[in-house]
Amino acid sequence: MSPDITISIVSHGQAGLVDQLLQDIDGSEAGHWLKEVIITCNMPEQHAFHLASAPIRIIENDVRKGFGENHNAAFKHCQSAFFCVVNPDIRLKHNPLPALISCIQGRSAGVAGPRVVNSEGGLEDSARPFPSPVTVLKKLVGNRAASLYPDDAVPGTPDWVAGMFMLFDSKAFAQVGGFDEGYFLYYEDADICARLSRAGWPVVYCNGAEVVHDARRDSHRKLRYLKWHLGSMLRFFRLSACRFLSGK
Repeated sequence: MSPDITISIVSHGQAGLVDQLLQDIDGSEAGHWLKEVIITCNMPEQHAFHLASAPIRIIENDVRKGFGENHNAAFKHCQSAFFCVVNPDIRLKHNPLPALISCIQGRSAGVAGPRVVNSEGGLEDSARPFPSPVTVLKKLVGNRAASLYPDDAVPGTPDWVAGMFMLFDSKAFAQVGGFDEGYFLYYEDADICARLSRAGWPVVYCNGAEVVHDARRDSHRKLRYLKWHLGSMLRFFRLSACRFLSGK
């Protein structure tokens, strides 16, 4: 296959993690599927990024931007059929791209997410039902499973796939206008999956592709991140209600 994927990575002073990810891209031969890797430095940092198998474009922000705004800015440079959003703390043991592309093409999907495991090999909840006020309340009282699919029953077409690794059909991403920049952090992934589905682009979970995620649960440790999380959740509920009432 000719290189037809653009990867977008946003670094928040995470040059070391990005370097590891780039090494994994080379080592897994994923780079041979890439047209370009776009790395956005969302804050000043020392870096010397290198990738043997694909060109790199560096964007250095003067001011910090949110998750969606950064990836939307990267997409403006995308000239490939597929656009892949990847967090810096993703690791690749194998090349997940062929299986993900097959999942997208087989279902005419707008976005595909891989099976995501943690560094110990445990399955992460990267494919999820849409949250609701009821499931959030159940989660707050300790019923975490209320907001998740069972590990052994994740559907091939979930409501949404998590933003640590999302492979988009570029036409679909452009059609829905990319990420909603009204979110600064959290729930941009749920929102874009909802809009893709409404536009006729299925969301797919590709169990045949796997990546490793070294999760950084900042919303559990820092008040600022918790505020962003709660604000994004309320925005998602409000917009979902508005779309339901309007029939759009």
